Amino acid sequence: MPWKESTAMSSRLEFVRLASVPGANIQALSRGFGISRKTAYKWLDRYEREGESGLLEQSRRPHNSPSLASPSVEKRVLALHEADPYWGGRKLRALLLEEQASAPHHSTIDAILRRHGRQVEGAASKEPVAPGRFEHSAPNLLWQMDFKGHFGLTDKSAGRCHPLTILDDYSRFNICLAACADEKRTTVQAAMTTAFEHFGLPERITADNGPPWGMHGHKALTSLEVWLIRLGIKVSHSRPYHPQTQGKDERFHRTLKLELISRRGFNTLLGCQRAFDEWRDRYNQVRPHEALGQRPPATRYRSSGRLFPATLPPVEYPLEDKVVKVRLNGQLYFEKNDIFVGEGLKGELVAIRPTLTDGVFKVYFCDVEVREINLGAQG
Repeated sequence: MPWKESTAMSSRLEFVRLASVPGANIQALSRGFGISRKTAYKWLDRYEREGESGLLEQSRRPHNSPSLASPSVEKRVLALHEADPYWGGRKLRALLLEEQASAPHHSTIDAILRRHGRQVEGAASKEPVAPGRFEHSAPNLLWQMDFKGHFGLTDKSAGRCHPLTILDDYSRFNICLAACADEKRTTVQAAMTTAFEHFGLPERITADNGPPWGMHGHKALTSLEVWLIRLGIKVSHSRPYHPQTQGKDERFHRTLKLELISRRGFNTLLGCQRAFDEWRDRYNQVRPHEALGQRPPATRYRSSGRLFPATLPPVEYPLEDKVVKVRLNGQLYFEKNDIFVGEGLKGELVAIRPTLTDGVFKVYFCDVEVREINLGAQG
């Protein structure tokens, strides 16, 4: 409550002198001066600690202003946002901490951007991180691979760009970002060879069910899968119509589109690849990643110790296996029967092993089961 009219200073001084008398009734004095007991004790405490100067009116301004930053910090925040207008307060704060010992809270940085009419571009910047998201425990245990939706070049005669992406599951490090002219097996294999030469071999690669790494509706191996299996790489496929299986790579695609593809055009595949390479370096080395504690992917990634071989290792099987060569039409000949095992295996050696059921055999390529043969069902 306010003090009664007169001068605030004289009223406070009169009050504290009366209230300081031994046995004074503080409650009655508070009513007489029109103030609350809380205010009464506040002024008594100040008078005891500071004397009459403690009764002077004090500034109501807070001791610190979390929503304010120094002009130099504001200037740097705006400069960082100018370079990366799709990064919000959390990412910009991580960049500031790379440059200096302390930085404002991310909400303060967001307030700076709003105050200067800046908006964080793209709804993806506001997406929450999924709780409990699974990730592997080390680099190169799993790579996710897919094509980002293709797009046209500004020179129509140059065709379209099909971005091929490979992402390490643990670190979110982008292994490959290739501007491809098509989605053929030879194109993908060439890009993967370059990635293997640079980073070594992963333990497993997952991809969708479409060509060139899978065959919709068929369990037969593709030639690309056969090549990977011979390299000792396990191959798995996402569930049909469940892109979340490739969730980290799908998220990478949205970031790529937001920060690069939707922001500019490309006249040639070569020009597109140059832009990809420049953006990829910044993504891996600089861009803070929320799931990594606002650290860039390069801080968690290291190359594989499994080197890419100069030649494919030979396919070998135990002596007790019956080993046959798959013909060019994808069939093998066994017990007077032509058995189709897939065109991806043409020219490869496969093993035929009996099961516990009479007349039933299983066909293996390396350690992968290809199909089952039931001689009783053969026509």
